[in-house]
Amino acid sequence: MSKLFIVPTPIGNLKDITIRAIDTLQSVDIIYAEDTRTSSKLLNHYEISTPMQSFHKHNEHAKINNIVSILKEGKTAAIISDAGTPGISDPGFSLVRACVEKDIEVECLPGPTALIPALINSGFPCEKFSFEGFLPAKKGRTKRLKEIATQEKTMIFYESPHRLIKTLKDFFEYFGIKRQVSVSREISKKFEETIRGTLLQAIHHFEKNKPKGEFVIVLSMK
Repeated sequence: MSKLFIVPTPIGNLKDITIRAIDTLQSVDIIYAEDTRTSSKLLNHYEISTPMQSFHKHNEHAKINNIVSILKEGKTAAIISDAGTPGISDPGFSLVRACVEKDIEVECLPGPTALIPALINSGFPCEKFSFEGFLPAKKGRTKRLKEIATQEKTMIFYESPHRLIKTLKDFFEYFGIKRQVSVSREISKKFEETIRGTLLQAIHHFEKNKPKGEFVIVLSMK
């Protein structure tokens, strides 16, 4: 029976994978991975021998029709990213949409993602929040900052280490001095930590301590 499984993978600690995710990866006909080298470590650790092919932002549009054709033949497939849930700041959305349009069944398994642990760790209200992902690096950045500056809810962002300080400074400029922030890095990994305080305090911290790893920024409500 044709079916595409969206399978979340650990964001750091390999023990965070679910039993159901392992069973699914073992049972499907093929796995599409963001980076086969990275995913091989996970598959080898759990002795999963399912055939694997690459599926990433540089080839996803070229491969979608082929994947849909394979699924139409009655095959089952799983898509995984390097870490977390495919489709959230990772390849996957376009393939899911194509499958939905072709009436191919899609099932997304629950599992690891960085944004929820960062949100809970922040201590900020969780009843109303938005996930903004990565801000535009250049074009559209100012426009987006102005748009979200008026929103009265907790906001979550992903950021790379080399742009972290710039983003915090942009937040300070557009959100003001009173806004609280929580910056989590390397969630579930050995050097996991969360820095909480004002935007200015966070900026000073990372100017003294060079940003390393993967970051999730959580901004408090006004």
